[in-house]
Amino acid sequence: MQTDIAISRAATLLPIGQVADRLGISPDAVEPYGRFKAKLDLSRIERRPGHRGKLILVTAINPTPAGEGKTTTSVGLADALNRTGRHTVLALREPSLGPCFGTKGGATGGGHAQVVPMEDINLHFTGDFHAITAAHNLLAAMLDNHIHWGNALDIDVRRVVWRRVLDVNDRALRDIVQSIGGVANGFPRESGFDITVASEVMAILCLAENLTDLEARLGRIIVAYTRDRGAITARDLKADGAMAVLLKEAIKPNLVQTLEGNPALIHGGPFANIAHGCNSVIATRTALALGDYVVTEAGFGADLGAEKFFDIKCRQSGLSPSVTVLVATVRALKMNGGVAKADLAGEDVDAVRRGSVNLVRHLENIRAFGVPVVVAINHFAGDTEAEIAVVRDAAAEQGAAAILCRHWADGGAGAVDLADAVAKLADADLAQFAPIYRDDMPLFDKIETVARRIYRADGVTADAKISAQLARWEAEGFGLLPVCMAKTQYGFTADPAVLGAPTGHVIPVREVRLAAGAGFVVAICGDLMTMPGLPRVPAAEHIRIGADGEIVGLS
Repeated sequence: MQTDIAISRAATLLPIGQVADRLGISPDAVEPYGRFKAKLDLSRIERRPGHRGKLILVTAINPTPAGEGKTTTSVGLADALNRTGRHTVLALREPSLGPCFGTKGGATGGGHAQVVPMEDINLHFTGDFHAITAAHNLLAAMLDNHIHWGNALDIDVRRVVWRRVLDVNDRALRDIVQSIGGVANGFPRESGFDITVASEVMAILCLAENLTDLEARLGRIIVAYTRDRGAITARDLKADGAMAVLLKEAIKPNLVQTLEGNPALIHGGPFANIAHGCNSVIATRTALALGDYVVTEAGFGADLGAEKFFDIKCRQSGLSPSVTVLVATVRALKMNGGVAKADLAGEDVDAVRRGSVNLVRHLENIRAFGVPVVVAINHFAGDTEAEIAVVRDAAAEQGAAAILCRHWADGGAGAVDLADAVAKLADADLAQFAPIYRDDMPLFDKIETVARRIYRADGVTADAKISAQLARWEAEGFGLLPVCMAKTQYGFTADPAVLGAPTGHVIPVREVRLAAGAGFVVAICGDLMTMPGLPRVPAAEHIRIGADGEIVGLS
């Protein structure tokens, strides 16, 4: 069986100018980064007056080590829609180096449903993540510098809330003591690092309307408090302008292509378990202006990525999805039914039936937002007809079609049935989209609403200081913000070992953070870390430059 990287390298790619031409983008709007990727100058793109494509969200059941293939399905669906004569643009997130060198690997799809150039996209791409990291850490440096040179803003060094970021997994940096070694190095204090995808700067870039809005949002970032709890912002430190300069190129969406030469905008990359998990509003809107259909995805399972897509991204941007695709695999449902990864090869209809409760839960949740849904069964070679029938029956009981897809093996041709079903639903304009909570609900009630309605928890537990903090933010005018739940991606509880569709659990909120610039309140649940660690055997151990000069081990 060919590897993803081998399939990618065997492809004949179109020059990026030809990909842009397929979208009607003039050459003067294309800023090439080599032959096969480019930034787009949005000020030079002509848009069709009044045109707006149909927005299709691809999400999934909870991820398992067995694999679900959400990005692969997104690519396969976009190729299939184009193959059937429907002018379609793909809009995805950029991969983080953390998973690439850790456990998960890259995020460019797989098999014959990939975006390319795969190696470039999975590694440094066009430098967007480096720019975000630099802008974030510039703010941290200017904050510490201000304190060092007299602290005119009277910042309480015990109430500094702005940490630094790095786009690799490094558990040693989660909690640190900084500025030791004498007075020349500043004031010692406890701090730490998050991974770049968890940065508020990343969220701001992905939610900003334009460069002006980006700078305004950067200025609203709260970095510290005074002794009387007054907020200190990036604008107070006069850092917002320089940060915007560092992000001036990064805010432009990136254009690449699928293996079948179809256009893909890949821009921004927040994780859905610790951030809002969606690609940039700018890229999605650009795609909607250029295509008749737009396929986008939200990270991890529908309980995280899709919920945040609906409750944060759509709420802030005014976007309204026409249809949702829920990706599932027989293998993953077996794991939800209690089968170990090592035992997935044999037929086990009962395990699929037990595990289908996870699929059903996600279908119910998506319907709560008023969006029609189709199930995509991402085919694996060992799947049997009896197992597939169980998945179809479970979906049918919820009023949803479940369509077998073979895009990994066959590219767009393997997802034509899915494309037809999705387009039919989108064209019927059946969606009656609405978020699941009102803007004017108290912040704690919003957290509890997500916990009860999406995770099916009995409630939320939180220390009294967290309730007091939420109340203070409401008094300061932040009560209308949505909430961003930071929780394990592996299931509906805060315990990653609990699979299926449990009820009767409680969601423990350990910490809350105010992302005033991004425009949401983060609720960190359970033991989730905003700086991941590497596994016992990280993928980085197997990645190297081969004798022929090509990269080996990247997946």
